[in-house]
Amino acid sequence: MVGRVVVAVAALALVAGCSEGGAAPTPSNSGTAPAGSVSQVKLTVASTVVSGIQVPWGLAFLPDKSALVAERDTGKVKRIVDGKATDVGTVDGVDPSSEGGLLGLAVDPTAPYVYAYFSTSGDNRIARLTYKDGRLSEQTTILEGIPQAAIHNGGRLKFGPDGFLYAGTGDGGDRPNSQNDDSLGGKILRITTEGKAAPGNPGGRLWITKGHRNVQGLAFDGNQLYAAEFGQNTWDELNAITPGSNYGWPAAEGAEGLDGMVDPIAQWKTSDASPSGAAFAQGHVFMASLRGERLWAIPVAGGKRVGEPQAFFVGEYGRLRTVEVAPDGSLWVTTSNTDGRGESRDGDDRILRVTIGR
Repeated sequence: MVGRVVVAVAALALVAGCSEGGAAPTPSNSGTAPAGSVSQVKLTVASTVVSGIQVPWGLAFLPDKSALVAERDTGKVKRIVDGKATDVGTVDGVDPSSEGGLLGLAVDPTAPYVYAYFSTSGDNRIARLTYKDGRLSEQTTILEGIPQAAIHNGGRLKFGPDGFLYAGTGDGGDRPNSQNDDSLGGKILRITTEGKAAPGNPGGRLWITKGHRNVQGLAFDGNQLYAAEFGQNTWDELNAITPGSNYGWPAAEGAEGLDGMVDPIAQWKTSDASPSGAAFAQGHVFMASLRGERLWAIPVAGGKRVGEPQAFFVGEYGRLRTVEVAPDGSLWVTTSNTDGRGESRDGDDRILRVTIGR
């Protein structure tokens, strides 16, 4: 399969599903895609970057163009250089349980720090660690009290172009958290590197949007943020994020047109997606899908969908967890077949290098 070009096929049949739990792709026509407007891309799995990673989750690139990857269950962070993975440290206090553990990673663009989102026995937290001479040290918790449960932990971290840290959280298995202004669950957070509310946040809160069920994908196109979100058992979502907005959960799942709530720009049956990581490149949000076992490419511009989503690698590599844009413009995509919900294959889990063409 290495080096083979896969061109997406149009929509096929729908099958219902559940949270992180595939079938064939049928995105809805919600959003603003003009009829017949399809922006085609071609994705090629050029190589396997590295194999033998245990439940990879967070992935972030360092200034030297090497990468750090988080192992969800071990709490270890590994550095990927020239196809080899080397331990650089362990995040203290990680308590893996079902969907919890060591989750998102983000590299500070201006300082020698790495940020980690992780589950403890009682909550989810964000910590800052010093990265120096190839080692992690000096762990400091900057934010705690994010609702934690065996499910719906969120966990994605991303630095925005404004220099602030964004985090996608889940409702922690308690639906009212998403609409509760005093809860950090079911939100997209925007914080300083000290864990404080970033300037300009609506109401001076730590979060900028609410009404999310389980956000595990964040992708920036300039200042426009997109978020991938797990549905309950009907619709998974891709949302265009506007600060101060309410994205509907638990009153809405998918596009329901409720007053005061924002509909997604694209939605899928949960069996076709169960989306985790997301990244933006060449006019598309690329969205890694777990139960759907595929990589979606969604053409977007200015916070709107401008064409039909395409599905790639359906069932070929199993569950796909994370996608990030590498310094050379390719996509690095992690599998998630050793997480207890997938069928592990020889060499799993792995990071794939995917090139983008037209």
